Parts: sequence; structure tokens; C-alpha cells
Amino acid sequence: MSASTDLTTLAAEIEELYERPTSDLGDEAKATVEEAIALLDDGQVRVAAPTDTGWHVNEWAKKAILLSFRTRDMRTSQVGPYEYHDKMPLKGGWAERGVRVVPPATVRQGAYVAPGAVLMPSYVNIGAWVGSGTMVDTWATVGSCAQIGTDVHLSGGVGIGGVLEPLQASPVVVEDGAFIGSRCVVVEGVRVGAEAVLGANTVLTSSTPIIDVRGEKAVELRGEVPPRAIVIPGTRKKKFPAGKYRIPCALVIGERSASTDRKTSLTEALREHAVSV
Repeated sequence: MSASTDLTTLAAEIEELYERPTSDLGDEAKATVEEAIALLDDGQVRVAAPTDTGWHVNEWAKKAILLSFRTRDMRTSQVGPYEYHDKMPLKGGWAERGVRVVPPATVRQGAYVAPGAVLMPSYVNIGAWVGSGTMVDTWATVGSCAQIGTDVHLSGGVGIGGVLEPLQASPVVVEDGAFIGSRCVVVEGVRVGAEAVLGANTVLTSSTPIIDVRGEKAVELRGEVPPRAIVIPGTRKKKFPAGKYRIPCALVIGERSASTDRKTSLTEALREHAVSV
């Protein structure tokens, strides 16, 4: 961020521009939008950020992204044998950024990937934030504005949902040290707590019951996986007019140890609970 950048002023300018018709967005407006996108691209501004009271969504940053779709023209670009036609250029300069990128991994401009991250053939959308030491494995998708912490593993085929609208909606958050198993789907602003483990094929939406079955009585949660929780897919019976049927849920069956390092506690947890990842 340059010394001349005043985020309060920039945010107010973006809010004002967002209310204008597209026909009234001239060169000065475009320059303001590009400044905001550059800050997102460098990780100096985040669509959502942790605070002492939880995660705070910067709606103005979402508005800047939506404005960029209104102020940019479609362009054709060529990357080796691949041709793209889009309003967002692809992010580059990976060696200087200290990020390992395996072809054909794709990151759109306006997403931030921290030094030390590894991108296998995968996709990271605009507004996303990916922390240092995180592995985005083969065919995993990080949707728009999703926030992925440090030392996270998104296994093969994981789908992390994106959200731009409604503006007040929280993005998906995967906190530091979490392990997301193969073919998991996490969408609709669900938050996965630090060092939690999702077993393969777990699907979490904002309405998916997350049921803690570790005690004598089940405790139902929604929209949030507790830190260090070990979660697997499950089903439960629900009565409909046509009869009783099983619907998807997620089961909290254990907890990673807090007394050992992440790799050791993950290995122990997977072995103890026979969790497929």
C-alpha cells in the first residue's frame, strides 16, 4: 500500500461509484476501481478479515470487484496453447511472489496468494485470499472472496464456494491449519475452524446440520465447524408427507490433539477415527 493510499477515502469513493449508472463511470472512476483491485491483488486489503470479535466483511471491497466487471472491457489473452477471453487478466510473477504454481493452475487478478503456498492444477477466483504454506491440490477450486488460512490443505477436487452477492454475505472461511479432505464441498459462508479436519466427501452448506455426537446427547450446529473438530459425512432421518427419508448431515466425531504439532495430531486423529481424506 502506498503512503498516499487512504483506505477510508478509497472505500467511500467505491461506495459512491457503486451507486452510479455504468454510463457515468469514466476514466477517473476506472482508475479508482483499479487501485482497489490492486490492493486486493497484493493482499493489502481483504474482502473479509479476522477481528477480536470474529470475521469482518468489507462490503466496499466486494463492490470494487463488481465495479471492475462494469468498467473493464473483454480481452483475449494467450498462455501457451490456452486462450482466454475475459475481463480479468491472470495473475503472474509467481517466482517473485515465492509461490509454486503447477500448470495449468489459474489465479485471477484480484486474488492474493501468499509466499510459500503451493498451487497444483487448480483455480483461485478474484477476491480470494490464500495463506502461506497452504496447498491447493489438484482440481480444487477456491471461489470468489473465499478466505483460506495458513498451512491449510485443500485436497484433490475440493470445492470452496464463492460469494459476491448479496454484499453483506460472509464468504467461506477456512482457518489456519485445517485439512479439507478429497471432494469436500464448503459453500454459503460456512466457517471451518482452525486445525479442523473434514473427511472425504463432506458437504457443508449454511443449512447443513453439523451434529456433535461425542457426548451422550447430540448437539446441533450450523454454519460453523469448531476448531480442531474431526468431521465426517453422515445422514439422519427426516419425516416428509411421503414418508421418512435420510438427508445429509455432518458428524463431529472427534478432536485433534492440541498438545502436539499439527502434522502429528492430524496423523493420530486420522488413525484413531479411521477417517478417509
